Amino acid sequence: MNNIIELAKKLKIEYLENEPMSLHTSFKIGGCARLVVFPKSEEDIAALVKECNSRGIRYLVVGNGSNLLVCDDGIDACVILLGKAFSAVRLIDETTIFAEAGAQLIKICRLALENSLTGLEFAYGIPGSCGGAAFMNAGAYGGEMKDVLYKCSHIDKYGEKGFLEGDELKLSYRHSAYYDNNCIVTGLYLKLKKGDKAEIKAKMDDLLQRRKDKQPLEYPSAGSTFKRPEGYFAGALIEECGLKGFSVGGAQVSEKHAGFVINKGGATCSDVLELCSQVKQKVEKEKGVKLEMEIRVTK
Repeated sequence: MNNIIELAKKLKIEYLENEPMSLHTSFKIGGCARLVVFPKSEEDIAALVKECNSRGIRYLVVGNGSNLLVCDDGIDACVILLGKAFSAVRLIDETTIFAEAGAQLIKICRLALENSLTGLEFAYGIPGSCGGAAFMNAGAYGGEMKDVLYKCSHIDKYGEKGFLEGDELKLSYRHSAYYDNNCIVTGLYLKLKKGDKAEIKAKMDDLLQRRKDKQPLEYPSAGSTFKRPEGYFAGALIEECGLKGFSVGGAQVSEKHAGFVINKGGATCSDVLELCSQVKQKVEKEKGVKLEMEIRVTK
C-alpha cells in the first residue's frame, strides 16, 4: 500500500490512511479503509488501477456511498473515491446531458429542469451519485436509468479508457454490465426530450414530496434494502409479517416504510446483516417469497 501512497504523492492525489468509511456512506456505518484516494482525473484513476494491479492490491470504487454497507472491520483495500473532482455536468446538445460519475443525481435533474428536458423526473431526490446510478440502473416511481442512459465512459480493469454504449450496457432491474466487468464508470451520457418546464417541475416536486411523506429520510439508510420480488413489493411483504419497527441493536425496520432498514443510532454492519437475515427468514416462512438484498455489502 505504501507504493500507492507514493504514487498519490507523485501525482498530487489527496489521500487518507485508516479513514472511517462511516464518513463516506449514507448508512453512516463501517470500519476504516486502509487507504482512501481522491483522484482528480481519469488519468489519475488509470494510474491508480495499474499500480494496484501491479502490486496485487484490491481496489474499490465509491461515489456517494448511498447503496453501500461496509463491514465493521473495515476494508483492507484502496478505496477510490469519486467526489467533487468528478462532479461536472453539462449540456452536449439541446437534449443530451453529460455527467461525471461523482455528480449527484439531483444536480443533473436540476440541469434538466433548467433546460426544459423531461425523462429524469423519477431520479429527483434519489440520494446517489451518477456513477452509482448507472452501475445499478437506479430507478423509482416507474422510471429507471436505462430509459435515458445510452453511453458510459469508464476505466477498465487494466487501467485503459473505454466506453459502453446501447445494449452493451446490459441495463436491467438494478443491474448493468458494470456489475460484472470490473470497470470504473467515469461519465454518463443521457438522452432526454424537450418538455414543458412547469410540468417537469410539478412532477419533480410531487415525487420529492412523496419521498418525504413515505420514506424515513430523517435517518441514515442505504435506501431500499431489498430488491422488488417479481409480483410483489418488499416493503408490503415485510409489513404484512408484522416487522415494522423490528430492531437488532441500532438497526431497525423503518416504522415509516418497511422497505427501509435504518440506522436508528449506533448501528453496526453486524446489526444490519442480522436484522436483514431475520427479515428474509420470516418473509420466506410466512409468504413463501425469497427477498434479495439490494444493498451492496463490502469488506
